[in-house]
Amino acid sequence: MPDKTAKTAAKATGSKATASKVAAKTAPKMTAPRAAVVAPKAAVVAPKAAVVAPKAAAPRVEEPKKVLTQRQGFKTNEFVVYPAHGVGQILAIEEQEIAGAKLELFVINFMKDKMTLRVPTAKVANVGMRKLSEPALVKKALETLKGRARVKRTMWSRRAQEYEAKINSGDIVAIAEVVRDLYRSESQPEQSYSERQLYEAALDRLSREIAVVQHSTETEAVKEIESQLAKSPRRGAKTEGNAEAEGDGDDADADGDDAAVADEAA
Repeated sequence: MPDKTAKTAAKATGSKATASKVAAKTAPKMTAPRAAVVAPKAAVVAPKAAVVAPKAAAPRVEEPKKVLTQRQGFKTNEFVVYPAHGVGQILAIEEQEIAGAKLELFVINFMKDKMTLRVPTAKVANVGMRKLSEPALVKKALETLKGRARVKRTMWSRRAQEYEAKINSGDIVAIAEVVRDLYRSESQPEQSYSERQLYEAALDRLSREIAVVQHSTETEAVKEIESQLAKSPRRGAKTEGNAEAEGDGDDADADGDDAAVADEAA
């Protein structure tokens, strides 16, 4: 019996040792998954750092374009004379991209004509755009109105072309000459339709510029122009010599009217 007991004790001891070995073998296997679970947590943090990186690039915003206020001696809100359209006001100086190239433009508003024109800043000299006339030049234009009308003995169609060229030249004195030559008082024969059109175009250009320069209204400018025209030797007090000269001048005007009628009929 003692031998059996000893054997049983030995077996029990052996099974305990075996159990401890099995426990030792299985223990590392259980800790390994725990470490594996922690690793993905570190991997999840990495994308957060990657998301922050684009935020640093976000502030790259283009600087706002500088507002242009002056070019070629002209500035915004300034009144200018554009030969083909008369007096206008520069509303802005803007940049536009055309065919991949940047172009600077004057934005000019002609309030009376309800028109806006865009002129390249580099071509203002070519188109003849200029500043308003100085008061001394305006005075000279008004003095021109008091002179004697000069009417050439040529076909009306040719004279009409010359008048139109003067109107579109932008020269205030040349425009005053057209007003002087085409003006008709109440005692003189009526103008033809084409003459009247050219006279009104010249009067409009002249009165607009005078009004802006003198800070008055166009109505006041027209009255001043007409008062100067009334002082012309041809329309003022008459002497015998002046009457004869006026007769010659009227004949020249009559020839022009006949030519105008013939041209219009053709």
